[in-house]
Amino acid sequence: MSKRKLNRRQEWRAEKIQKERQARSNKKERNLSRQEQSGELSSEQQGLIICRYSKHFEVEALEGDDQGAVHRCVSRTNLGTLVAGDKVVWRAGADQTGVIESRLERSTILERPDNFGNLKAVAANINQMLIVIACEPAPQLNLIDRYLVAAELMNIRPVIVFNKADLITDDNAAGFENLLQRYRALGYQTSKIISSRHQRSDLNDLPELVDQRTSIVVGQSGVGKSSFINTLLPDAQLEVGELSHASGEGTHTTTKAKLFHLPCGGQLIDSPGIRDFSLWHIDISQLQQGFVEIAALLGSCRFRNCRHELEPGCAILEAVEDGRIGPERFSSYERTKEAILEQQKR
Repeated sequence: MSKRKLNRRQEWRAEKIQKERQARSNKKERNLSRQEQSGELSSEQQGLIICRYSKHFEVEALEGDDQGAVHRCVSRTNLGTLVAGDKVVWRAGADQTGVIESRLERSTILERPDNFGNLKAVAANINQMLIVIACEPAPQLNLIDRYLVAAELMNIRPVIVFNKADLITDDNAAGFENLLQRYRALGYQTSKIISSRHQRSDLNDLPELVDQRTSIVVGQSGVGKSSFINTLLPDAQLEVGELSHASGEGTHTTTKAKLFHLPCGGQLIDSPGIRDFSLWHIDISQLQQGFVEIAALLGSCRFRNCRHELEPGCAILEAVEDGRIGPERFSSYERTKEAILEQQKR
């Protein structure tokens, strides 16, 4: 994609903004240096990134006298991207401030490409993905499948959480039960919940699911992720939006990933609502591994270089034909494969 050419005034303004940002950054570094030289910075300790706000981070102290306290920190340069869930080494300053010195090794990282194909980290060190769907807005099956691929490639447990279960009617009950059963048949866990600001909530077995785990909550805008977190954690007081009357789609209320501690001992990371979750950064072999029913048949085709398109003796096409691989899932695989190949051509 070609970059838009700036005129001279736009170039001047962009350069001016960059210089101002650099000046602010240099000022912060000088202030940190003064604190360090005067002994105002504490010794190194471990912390947890709760949330990122532009150049600042909320860091929870994991040790020391103020364990559990949250400090507003800046980071040293060249540390790479820091996101909610990252564990870091930091030093406390005055007035609940501090500086992040380094990032500890991650066990997992959830990333997605932006509109320009650049990878954007979303959350780190998660071991469970709660994929929230609802009657309204209508579930996008391909989006669910792409989340499942991401979870499979990270080797974390995905759970499909069907929110707004109170909106089930005689007309749509069978369709949604078939949808959930389709994923249960593949070995995925599902849960039906009601999280609402308008009526009594019902979370069923969800507290047990999140117990002692670090879960990221993902899904389309408008499916009730914030209401769900507010139900588990009333003190979170996340903003809850309404569906757009024009499009029937959700509106974005969460703009930053943020980590919350649960009374049961687990942790939740709320992620910004999205209408797309691309997998442009993976290759086709990874995509095949992410569809568990396809992964189970890899290596069973007649030809070693089978592309699973028109080749005779293709074990995957035979499984689609006899119903072992559902047509909706295989169609979803092909759509995602086409999007990846299209992006790789650019």
